[in-house]
Amino acid sequence: MTTPSADIRCIALGSDHGGFSMKNELHGYLEQKGFTVEDVGPFSDMSVDYPLFAYKVAAMVASGKAQRGIMIDGAGIGSCMAANKVPGIRAAMCYDKKTAINSREHNNANVLTLGAGLLSMDVVKEIINVWLVTDCTADRHLRRAKQIVDLEEHVEPAGRERINNSGDTMKDIGPAELDQIAQAITAIFRSQGISAPGCDCTCCGGDCGGHCADKASDAVQEIINLGASRISYRLGGNGVPSDVAGFIDHTLLKPDASEEQVRKLCEEAREFNFASVCISPTYVKYAASLLRGSSVKVCTVIGFPSGTHLPQIKGLETRQAIRDGAKEIDMVINIGALKNRDLDLLYRDIRSVVESCEDGRAICKVIIETALLTDEEKVIASQTARRARAHFVKTSTGFASGGATAHDVALMATAVQGSGMGVKASGGIRSLEDALEMIEAGATRIGASASVQIARGETKVTESNNY
Repeated sequence: MTTPSADIRCIALGSDHGGFSMKNELHGYLEQKGFTVEDVGPFSDMSVDYPLFAYKVAAMVASGKAQRGIMIDGAGIGSCMAANKVPGIRAAMCYDKKTAINSREHNNANVLTLGAGLLSMDVVKEIINVWLVTDCTADRHLRRAKQIVDLEEHVEPAGRERINNSGDTMKDIGPAELDQIAQAITAIFRSQGISAPGCDCTCCGGDCGGHCADKASDAVQEIINLGASRISYRLGGNGVPSDVAGFIDHTLLKPDASEEQVRKLCEEAREFNFASVCISPTYVKYAASLLRGSSVKVCTVIGFPSGTHLPQIKGLETRQAIRDGAKEIDMVINIGALKNRDLDLLYRDIRSVVESCEDGRAICKVIIETALLTDEEKVIASQTARRARAHFVKTSTGFASGGATAHDVALMATAVQGSGMGVKASGGIRSLEDALEMIEAGATRIGASASVQIARGETKVTESNNY
């Protein structure tokens, strides 16, 4: 039930002649709910010009005399246009509960316009009830509402998008910001001496080079049947069966990867119709351009591999990657924040990426790096990813001292049970028995670049070629 908010002391209410009857009924309805109502007119059903009354409602809200405004005309469109000419006003024309909630949550609307000729009184009351009690609290939405106000002052909103001559949209990030991000990532790789792990496979004579999917496709199919949804596959393979190709993430995350190698990676992915290519953020736009028109998705990594970037940098990096064409995002958490029990920072760290993915309609997978955590920390990390509304929680990057275990997967699956989140096991899967244990423990994806060895029961396997 709608009750007066401490922030809403007065509601400005107006209409034209077409909305006069509805306005009068709403006046009494709002007062019965405890709101103070300032009726700006009209006070008869004689023909009037709606812009004058829309202005009166908007002016009361802009001056602070009223905290919200409601204006009713035949369709709600003209009054919305008129109200939005008043500085400080964010008027929204709503036609159901969903648009009413959205106008408040996303746009912080302070004036509501309604169409008396289009909506029944019952629907109007439903709209008003949710509109008056819904708040705009997310930082990203508050920032965008502020950008609307900036436009009134002829100030270019921070973070604006521009259209270039080719018609593409681009995030207006300055060269200095991009250089700073690139330098920070490069420094992380250099300081930790990181290089991409090799394949320890022996099923192809010790020379598969990450190409088990084409050299022993029957064994790969067996692990897919066990529940793997994606398989990593390296550059330069000879092709795989069509029924396996759709499970493959064609991966190239070596720090010294060249443009030519990425081009070849994308050509192979397009030729064999792989599920995705997974490459560093630097190459996302290039890969997306090469794969345009195909079914192959672009996946990239954020805060990789240490997870120590600031939340705003991770969010910014994610938005840029999505704008450049990424459809799946794998982010590494701030492990130090978890170790320090700074759970607010940990939440903001994950949520900054999830929000960017939500806005860009991308999948977010949260890598918690289980090899570095205690059981308690694994549960906390998984629950925080759940609270941040990520799509998956994932065990490992493949760059730490160890990878997934069935025990870890069971902990994570329990922590996110009932949320609809997936659990991906990746890294350190050493046998077929391990893979089966993880599936039974609750894994919904298996990082299975070493799928052939696992299916054959090999013991000398490091399943970390995803990264």
